[in-house]
Amino acid sequence: MSTSTASTRGTADEKPKGGIFGKILLFIRQVIDELRKVVRPTRDELNTYTIALIVFLAVLMAYIVGLDQLLVRLVDWTFA
Repeated sequence: MSTSTASTRGTADEKPKGGIFGKILLFIRQVIDELRKVVRPTRDELNTYTIALIVFLAVLMAYIVGLDQLLVRLVDWTFA
């Protein structure tokens, strides 16, 4: 007796029937099965992730601009 709750449809050991079209149908079935497992974020989570991304990008941009300004001044000092 098996107590597994996983669906047996679309498993890796399933043998496609019907040649190339069977393989394509198996692939589509497996994609649909995987898409059913996707958990979408809530609106609050999405807002949090968006704000975190914007803050991270702002910090990264500030670092790169600062490094660029430092290198420009170093090159100007070296060759001036």
